[in-house]
Amino acid sequence: MADRAKTARSRRRERVVASLVVVESTSRLGLLRRSPSFGLLFLATAGSSFGTYLAAVALTVDVKRLTGSGVWVSVLLIADFLPIVVIGLLFGPLVDRLSRRRLMIVSDLVRVGVFAALPFVSSPGAIVALAGVAGVATGFFRPAVFAGLPNLVPDEELTNANSLLQTVETLAWMIGPVVAGLMLTVWSPNVPYLVNAVTFLVSALLVSRIPERSLRSEESLTRGHWRDVADGIRLVVTSRPLRTVLVVWSVVLIGSAAVNVAEVFFAQDTLAAGNLGFGAIVAASGVGLTLGSYLAAPSLGKVGLRRHYTGSILLMGVGWGGAALTHSIWIAVPFVVGGAAGNGAAIICNQLLVQRGAPDRYRGRALATIMSTNYAVLGLAMAAAGVFTDSFGARTVWLVAGGVFVAGAGLALVMTRWLPVITGDQNVVMEAYAHDAASALEGDQPTDPGLRPVTRPVASLETEPHADLEPVSVPDAAPDGTAQDGLERIATLLEEIERRRELEARRP
Repeated sequence: MADRAKTARSRRRERVVASLVVVESTSRLGLLRRSPSFGLLFLATAGSSFGTYLAAVALTVDVKRLTGSGVWVSVLLIADFLPIVVIGLLFGPLVDRLSRRRLMIVSDLVRVGVFAALPFVSSPGAIVALAGVAGVATGFFRPAVFAGLPNLVPDEELTNANSLLQTVETLAWMIGPVVAGLMLTVWSPNVPYLVNAVTFLVSALLVSRIPERSLRSEESLTRGHWRDVADGIRLVVTSRPLRTVLVVWSVVLIGSAAVNVAEVFFAQDTLAAGNLGFGAIVAASGVGLTLGSYLAAPSLGKVGLRRHYTGSILLMGVGWGGAALTHSIWIAVPFVVGGAAGNGAAIICNQLLVQRGAPDRYRGRALATIMSTNYAVLGLAMAAAGVFTDSFGARTVWLVAGGVFVAGAGLALVMTRWLPVITGDQNVVMEAYAHDAASALEGDQPTDPGLRPVTRPVASLETEPHADLEPVSVPDAAPDGTAQDGLERIATLLEEIERRRELEARRP
C-alpha cells in the first residue's frame, strides 16, 4: 500500500515545475477551455452557488413569515452551518475514501430532493430540518470540490483555478439575494426553492461528466474510520501549511464575525444611513470580495504567497478599521471595498496552503477538519459579537475587528516565515512539509498488528529541471542508511534552494 502511495506521489510531482507561471488576465478564462473537466466544475459551481444564495433568502423570509421570531431565524442559520462542523470533525475521511465525483453527485441530488420538498412543507420545524439535511450535503460537497481541484488543472494553473472558482461564488453571493428579493415580490418562496432544485440537478449532471480519475491522483490509505479521523487532525496540526491556516484564519474569523454581526447596526444606527446605507455596505463587500478573489492570481505570481497572505489580511484591518473611523456612509464604502478585497485575496491563499500542504490521499479530511474548526470559531465569535455590539456599539466592535485583523496579519507573517520568497521554491517547500507530515502518520502504522510501528523513510522530493539549473532534491536517508528526521529534510531542501539561487545569481 505504501508503495502504491509513493508511486502516486511521484506521478503527482511530475507536474510540479520549478517556477510559478504568472497567468495573464487575458488568458485566465481560457482555463475553462484548456481543462474541460475544470470547466464543468466551474459551471456547476456557478449554477449551484447562485441557487444556494437565492434559496437562502427565501428560507429566511419563509421562516420569518411563519414564526415572526428571531430565535427561529437563528435556529435556521445554525442548521445551515452546524452540520459542516460535525461532518468535518467526524466524517472528513470519507471525502478521501469514497469516490469524490460520486460524493459530489449524491450531495447535489440530496439537495435537489430537499428543495423540491420544501414547497410542500408548512411548519418551521420541518423547514429547519430540511435545511439541516442540505447543510449535511454541503458539508461533503465543498471539501470534495477543493480536494479534487488540484487534480483537474496543471500545477501552474492551480492558483488561477482557485481564483476563478472563488470569484464566481462571490458573484453568485452578490446576484442571488438580489434576484431572490425580486422574485419574492412577485411569487412565494416556493419558486426560489424550485429554481434552486433545478440548479443542483444541473450541477449533478455537469459533475457526472467529469472522469473519476481526474479528481484523484493517489489511493487513500485507511486504518479504520476513527483512526483516520485522528490522522486528519494530526496532519492539520503537524503540517506547517495546514497549521498556518488553522491558526491564522481562526483568528481572522473572530474579526469577520464581529464585522458581520455589527454591520447592519453600523450602517443604520452609527452612520444613520438607513436601509440604503446597509445595502451599500453589503454591495461594497461583494465588490471587494470579487476584486480580491479575481486579482489574487496575478498578485500571487508577482509577490509570492507569504507577502500576499500577510498583506491581504493587513488590508482587511486597514479597510474595516478605517471604515469604523468614518462618519459618512459614502466615505466608509471605499474602506469596506478594500477590506473585503483583502478577504477575498486571503481566501485564495488559504486554499493553496491546504491544497499544497496535504497530499491528495489526505486532502479531503484536512480540508474538512479545517473548515469545521473555522465554522465552529465563526459561530462562537458571532454569538459573542452580538453581546459586544449591544454593550459597546457597532463602531467600537468594528474598531476591535480591525485590530484583530492586524494581529492576524502579524501572526500570518510569523507563521509563514518558513516559506521562501521565490514562488517556485515555495511550492516545493509546501509539498515537502505535506509529504513529511503524511509519512510521519504512515510511519505509525505497523505492517503487522503484533509489531511496533516502524518509521519509513520519506520519498525524495524532486522538481523538474528549470532551464540549466540543477534540480532541488532531498536524499531519502542519511549515509548510514537510517531515515532522516522530517525537519532535517526541510533544512536540507532550503539549503539546496539557497545554493541554486546563488548559482543563478552568479550566472551571467
